[in-house]
Amino acid sequence: MSLEMEELTVTTGDVFEDFLIVFRRCLAKYLDIGEDMNVPDDFTQSELQTGKWWRHLLAGGIAGAVSRTCTAPLDRLKVFLQVNQNRENMRKCLNKMIGEGGITGMWRGNGINVIKIAPESALKFAAYEQVKRLIKGEKTKNGPLEIHERFVAGATAGAISQTVIYPLEVLKTRLALRKTGQYSGIADAAKKIYAREGLKCFYKGYIPNILGIVPYAGIDLAVYETLKKKYISTYQAHNEQPGMLLLLACGSTSCTLGQVCSYPLALIRTRLQAQETTAKGVEGTLRSTVRDIIQREGFRGLYRGITPNFIKVIPAVSISYVVYEYASRSLGVNMT
Repeated sequence: MSLEMEELTVTTGDVFEDFLIVFRRCLAKYLDIGEDMNVPDDFTQSELQTGKWWRHLLAGGIAGAVSRTCTAPLDRLKVFLQVNQNRENMRKCLNKMIGEGGITGMWRGNGINVIKIAPESALKFAAYEQVKRLIKGEKTKNGPLEIHERFVAGATAGAISQTVIYPLEVLKTRLALRKTGQYSGIADAAKKIYAREGLKCFYKGYIPNILGIVPYAGIDLAVYETLKKKYISTYQAHNEQPGMLLLLACGSTSCTLGQVCSYPLALIRTRLQAQETTAKGVEGTLRSTVRDIIQREGFRGLYRGITPNFIKVIPAVSISYVVYEYASRSLGVNMT
């Protein structure tokens, strides 16, 4: 995500920028909070005018679908740990999940996770471009956005896209946690949940989900800018290139720090999404859920499930990186 160059394709001519543009794009999608709360990438005017932007979005959608399908068992394990209040470890939770639904049950909820990629990406891109135009309309010069302006545009776009597709997030959580035979599919789950709990239930956990945008996107951008400026002052002054390990460290540090700071909000969101309205209509709130977690499990309880979330990053990013490149080439988008 270059802030000086509104560029998405890997054509900067600088190995640091080239690597981070693609690597961080992939990484930010799988160190998730609301599946994808990172600030969107910018497209060049040429890409916007020639229509190449939709090819990038399509390639990203294909890569996301393949990658999420391959790592779906780890994602479901994360959700299971997030809502499990018995402090069971990963092995016990995994055995319980397989024992109840078999190996194929590990992919529960993945269908809707894949379906929502396209509308979420399209909505975020459209909203981001509109907000950028509004911000640039007030600027005296037609230049790239400053870091705080980019943060505002990205956070606003994320909030808009999440508001529209959030019911799918709730459905994904419910489907991932469902027992064998509880629902026959996505439509059946939506129908039964609506009949039992009403329309309001599809926005359970919405507030912590939206609040999660601020620390995630803000820290991600701030740390990335700091690392990039440090690189420029250190390496380019001596006409050197950083090593691959340094590139990996810089590419992942900003996203990881944002994830660590915002993960408790992701856990609270999932807990609220999983709560079914009782006969008395008693529902948990943001405050009561936080209090309950801390009382039962301590502050460590706010990070339940983060281990499988980190474990899935390496295979998810690797698969996404490769599939994105091949999909881009097939769609006529040059990656090199």
